[in-house]
Amino acid sequence: MAKVFLADDELTMVQMVGDLLRQEGHEVIPFTDGNAALQMLATESPDLVITDLYFDKTHPHGLDILKKARELSPPPVVIMVTAFGSIDTAVEAMKHGAFDYLSKPFKVEELRLCVQRALAHREALAESAHLRKELKTKYRFSQIVGHSAAMQAVFKLIERVADTDSTILILGESGTGKELVARALHYNSRRHLAPFVPINCSALPETLLESELFGHRRGAFTGAIADKKGLFQEADGGTLFLDEVGAMSGLLQTRLLRVLQEREVRRVGDNTPIYVNVRVVAAANEPLEKKIKEGTFREDLYYRLNVIPIQLPSLRERRDDIPLLVAHFLKDKVSPRTGRPFQVTREAMAMLCAFHWPGNVRELENAVERAATLCEGDLIQAADLPPAVREAWNQGGADLADAQAPAPLSEGDQGAYPLPVGAGGAASAAGGAKAFQPLKTFLREQEKAHVEEALRLCHGDKEQAALLLGVSLATFYRKLAGEDKEG
Repeated sequence: MAKVFLADDELTMVQMVGDLLRQEGHEVIPFTDGNAALQMLATESPDLVITDLYFDKTHPHGLDILKKARELSPPPVVIMVTAFGSIDTAVEAMKHGAFDYLSKPFKVEELRLCVQRALAHREALAESAHLRKELKTKYRFSQIVGHSAAMQAVFKLIERVADTDSTILILGESGTGKELVARALHYNSRRHLAPFVPINCSALPETLLESELFGHRRGAFTGAIADKKGLFQEADGGTLFLDEVGAMSGLLQTRLLRVLQEREVRRVGDNTPIYVNVRVVAAANEPLEKKIKEGTFREDLYYRLNVIPIQLPSLRERRDDIPLLVAHFLKDKVSPRTGRPFQVTREAMAMLCAFHWPGNVRELENAVERAATLCEGDLIQAADLPPAVREAWNQGGADLADAQAPAPLSEGDQGAYPLPVGAGGAASAAGGAKAFQPLKTFLREQEKAHVEEALRLCHGDKEQAALLLGVSLATFYRKLAGEDKEG
């Protein structure tokens, strides 16, 4: 059962309520001295605090006990009791975090039910905290995969700003992982025990989006049959993620600007402001500066959102990460579902590295899942890849000049590509870089070995070897020396 702090300057009140709670099986620590209760809070860590709101002049105000209790981790639930019942005192207590409020004299059954609800609420909070702890593990920075220079710069930035309250603007093409970064920012911040609330601003019409964000009063419009809390209120204490913020209408941009400035919202059909403590993380898949020039996005809102910008690179800009991402998808997502370990042929990996991936990481993940589903054994081959990937390769690989993909060692080579081990992000990138070669280094070594093999077949005749490889003699010498400059 629960450990209960009971503080009231009336001895008979403490004895009566204490007896009732002990009959319910709770451990009761009684106080008639508010100072003693205040001092013992930190050392005893109670589950529930029941305190009088007003003590005599020599004792601290009950709100001091409430505030102290709210500072504990985890905080106990607090029920305020007073003989001076009024709406004003109730509002004051609830504003500072009291769970409920009882006025003397109260019925025994009223107190019993209030205690049951308070402890059930605390249990729900504890379960929620456990789930959020699991989410923090799921969304730790090492789960964002990449060891390329572009991604390392991103890791360093998000680690520095995660535990601040600064507004973040995440920029990047669709499929680059903007929501994953937003969740990592939240679950690695001091707000991780509070809600993370995402919404796609392009998915709802203006009137519905306004109601979702700010809430509404009953009767504010047709269909508003009850009061509704908005997402800003739902995210209170936590993070609100506004995806595709550039799709907002001018009216909603104005309302959002006011929330960012004043830290308060007004529900649709209501003139009473409601204070909210929310960190806003926004995302856009196209430059907002362009929308400002077109007159479709407010410049002042842009500067409010763009306090700390995080630019996510496209997959085309970090091809070195493709083998790492493929290994991550197979090991952490596909294999646990299928119960089978998968490998990828060198030819298939070369195709994956050469493709331009307009849908970025999300498209690559779908391609890997498709290939694993279609392959007959445990070795993913070129024929298992999506038609668009194979067609691009057969047409000469539009991006091959820049891709530096791991081509087969010889025609028809079906050997398995050595997939990276421990595909991690910021936390494991340094160690992973030592255990696994960067793609450029791997390709340069493979290319040099191929050139040396051609030279051996031609019995040391460099001109014949260059002819066999289909390159100029000058290029042959560069490749033989291990240089990657094109001739």
